[in-house]
Amino acid sequence: MKVLSPRPDLWTLDPDLLHLNHGSYGAVPRRTQEVLAALRAETEANPMRWFRSVAGRLATSRLELAAFLQTDPAGFALVANASAGVTAALATIPIPAGSRIVLTNHAYGAVLYAAQRFARANQAEVVVVDVPLEADDDSVVARIEAALDDRTAALIVDQISSATAMVFPIRRLAELCRSRGIPSIVDGAHAPALLDAPAEDGADFWTGNFHKWPAAPRATAGFVVAEKWRTATLPLIVSWSEHDERLPERFDMQGTYDYAPWIAASESLRVLAELEWPRRRSELSAMIDEGARVVAKALGTSVAEVARPAATMRLVELPFDGIPSPEAGEAFKTKVSQELKAEITLTAFDTRVFIRLSAHAYNSPDDYQRLADLLPPLV
Repeated sequence: MKVLSPRPDLWTLDPDLLHLNHGSYGAVPRRTQEVLAALRAETEANPMRWFRSVAGRLATSRLELAAFLQTDPAGFALVANASAGVTAALATIPIPAGSRIVLTNHAYGAVLYAAQRFARANQAEVVVVDVPLEADDDSVVARIEAALDDRTAALIVDQISSATAMVFPIRRLAELCRSRGIPSIVDGAHAPALLDAPAEDGADFWTGNFHKWPAAPRATAGFVVAEKWRTATLPLIVSWSEHDERLPERFDMQGTYDYAPWIAASESLRVLAELEWPRRRSELSAMIDEGARVVAKALGTSVAEVARPAATMRLVELPFDGIPSPEAGEAFKTKVSQELKAEITLTAFDTRVFIRLSAHAYNSPDDYQRLADLLPPLV
């Protein structure tokens, strides 16, 4: 079978740069940008007419996005990002005084902060479970199960960890929580387009970003709520849809908001379809495997041995002595950007520092070889 060719022509990315961090902010295809620009131009041509039309357009887009996730559209709402979805879930569940919100040490920083805020407000506590990178599914489930007890108000768990690109056994964890009567909240920020039907694993709440791997406009994310919680789940902004009895519509109209990204998002799904995404994702996985090995060899380090790595992300260890401060980490990324013309991101786990490399349809094997050639002297 012929290998699919890279398609940088579908994007407007600067060709003089190495774009190796799709996982953070994504990249919007040219066609979707054009749809987005046309929608915003229409908005400014007649704001009154635009806002009269928004509800119907949102409903159409929402149904397309729910179909892409293969989830029940009656329980699927649109939110700005996965952090907003997690926050809405925490605002819905009861968190009694003295209870515990359980997460793992792979949790996204903003999600951990949300758990801490709700714990403080309710005189509860946050419990962080240590899960090693190399932990298999059985070990992951056993470690989390050991932290659950009759005081547990909720389990918040990554589907694909942003920090470590590790895939968690969500179906098993959701079943475990259900058997204990514990609400489960899944941070699926990276899951759309990397996992098939990511929201169908039985969690009470699931949320995921469309601006990452589906390459939709930023500030577009999905929020899936199990039927038992739909009546109680409210948007974070109190607006005119506050008393709508149906969950999706209740989240649709959040005042004078820029709804163009939510409406344009379905165009990116059509781009993915034309890219033969399931096949391309498999090829990208093989490419990032080899690319990560090339970069690690050049640095004299190794690729992290993650038990279940995400399809299109890998961690390459950096030969740093200790964890750099956030300021030092940002300075290093800026130096790589300015001097090497490469966009990367760093992540830390335990006492190790990694480059988290990404692969999307605009990348080629040459990108990782170029990084391998350029990076060692700077490190």
